Formats: sequence, structure tokens, C-alpha cells
Amino acid sequence: MNLSAETVTMNLPELVLYLDSTLRTRELPDYSQAVNGLQLANRKGAVTKVAAAVDATLPVVRKAIEAGADLLIVHHGLFWNGLQPWTGATFERMSLAMEHGLAIYSAHLPLDAHAVLGNNAQIAQAMQLVPSGGFLDYKGLAVGVTCEAELTLEDVVSRFTNALEGGRVHLCAGGPKVTRKIGISSGGSGSEVAAVAKAGVDTFITGEGPHWSYTLAEELGINVLYGGHYATETFGVKALAQQVQAQFGLPWVFVDHPTGL
Repeated sequence: MNLSAETVTMNLPELVLYLDSTLRTRELPDYSQAVNGLQLANRKGAVTKVAAAVDATLPVVRKAIEAGADLLIVHHGLFWNGLQPWTGATFERMSLAMEHGLAIYSAHLPLDAHAVLGNNAQIAQAMQLVPSGGFLDYKGLAVGVTCEAELTLEDVVSRFTNALEGGRVHLCAGGPKVTRKIGISSGGSGSEVAAVAKAGVDTFITGEGPHWSYTLAEELGINVLYGGHYATETFGVKALAQQVQAQFGLPWVFVDHPTGL
């Protein structure tokens, strides 16, 4: 790493090694299309500015380039939709990133589950809750966090809304009006309401779920707060980029491209 008064330049492989070690991307299980780690290198093999975003899509790549970034850190990577021919928008996205020297690094479940930097830990922190355990097992990895907290349901909704900076929270008030055990799992974990109830959680905070997750939650007697898939997965990439800045002095920017889902 080379430090100067004007610009911090870091070796890309060195930064990737730090990210892989911090997130344990080579150890933790994930879906095959996640392909955690460095997904696209750049020719100069260096980083001077980091962009953080939820999705590695063409509009996000364009915005990252406009922001002057040479490393894009995302939660959903280039291969999220599976293997595709390099034609059309896929070709444009890849060629644009390579032409402008934009490397791309992705971390999915390793970032969801990280005890400090993860989406779920960060949501808990933003809600002034303290994680006491984990739940929602995926191949031995506890993806979500649980928090023991005696709060009114109104207070929980208010705290979650504030954590989302005023974002819309959709409530299924199927459980108690005073919480005892809150579970948090970002993104599309709403389909796991049966496992959530089995874990003894009475109030579940997530991003989105299928239609039936609402009705099943009512039948199982639990509350569910849906905050949006995108909105609940902005936390981890921001925290990771902030960590990189604190550790190495690299400036960073958040590339906001909400889906509304």
C-alpha cells in the first residue's frame, strides 16, 4: 500500500485477501451463483476508491464509474442470475467495467452473517438491539440473528423505520403486542416464517416474503416486519466499505440504485 497526501493507492490482491479473510468467503457456504470474492479484476491491479452497492447491474456499474471508483463491492454479484452468454446488456456491463478499470467484489451470505459488518448485525445495531444468538441455519451457517428484547410492537416498528431512514415498513401483526425474542434476517428471508416460529422468535424482521408468508405468520402467531429486500441489504456493503476506509484510508461512496422491492 502506498500512502500520499493526495491519494491512497492499494494493491488489489492485498485488499481482496483482507476482504476474503474478514468475511471468510472461502470457508462459508452459499448458493452456487453467489461466487463470493473477486469476480472481476482490473488491469492495473490497484484500488484508489471504493464504491459499495447492493447489485452488480449495468446501471450500478455506470454510476460507480461516474463516481471515479475502481473497485465495486456488492451483495449480489455478476452471476446472480446464473451463467449467461456475454451478449446484450451482459456484454455491455462486463466490457464497460473492464474498459474503465472497475474491479468487482461480491459477498452474499458471508456478509449477511458477519457478526459485526453483516446486514443483520448492522440492522440490530441501528435499532439499538444487541444480538444474543443466531438462527435460520444454511448448511451449518446461522444466517440471521436473534435479540432478546421486551418492547412494544409499535416501538419495534418505529425503530425499524428509523433504521431504514424512513423507509416503508409493512407489518403483519400476527403475534404479541410486546416482544420477547426478535429475529432479524435481511433480504428474501420472509419465506422462512415456519423456521422462524420454530426458533421461538415472536417478531421477525426481514426484507420481503411471498404472499403466503403473511398468512402463515398470522396462523403461527408471529409478527413480521417487511422492510424491502433492497433496503435491508444496503447495511452490510456500507459497513464493509467503511471498514476498508478505516483500515486502509481508501475513500468510498455508496451507489444507491433502489428497486423498491
